[in-house]
Amino acid sequence: MNALVLASTEEQNPLVPPGPEFLVGLLAFGIVFYFLYTKLIPNINKVLVERREAIEGGIEKADAAQSEAQSVLEQYKAQLAEARHEAARLRQEALEQGTALREELRAEGQRQREEIIAAGHTQLEADRKQAAHSLRQDVGKLATELAGKLVGESLEDHARQSRTIDRFLGELEEKAEAAR
Repeated sequence: MNALVLASTEEQNPLVPPGPEFLVGLLAFGIVFYFLYTKLIPNINKVLVERREAIEGGIEKADAAQSEAQSVLEQYKAQLAEARHEAARLRQEALEQGTALREELRAEGQRQREEIIAAGHTQLEADRKQAAHSLRQDVGKLATELAGKLVGESLEDHARQSRTIDRFLGELEEKAEAAR
């Protein structure tokens, strides 16, 4: 018993477990390690890889979307610049057409004015000739009657009457021209 007492009196190191307990603990650790190594860690790695790929894919998609948005923005800017250029061209064209139309209307108005003036001069000349002819006849009649009363005989002969009227009016015209 001495050995038993000796063994029980001998102090055990609290950090080192007894043999059978150590063996059971080592076996349990091996089972847990095997389970973690074969089942859990591959699943965790798979999830981490999928997550990294999703993040990288999202970044790539965001970069692609940003580059596409930039190209669309450039297209819109180009279209806007083209539209502004087209609007300026149309505005200039409208101004030119307006100026041309204004000049055309002005020329048409000038032409119509000239036609109206020419028609007025023609009408005035026709009216003047008509008035002169009518005046010549009236003055001729009055002159013939006056001459007939002065002479005391009738000057009813048409040929003589015309000659007398023409001579009288010719003298009047010569005096009017000399007075000018």
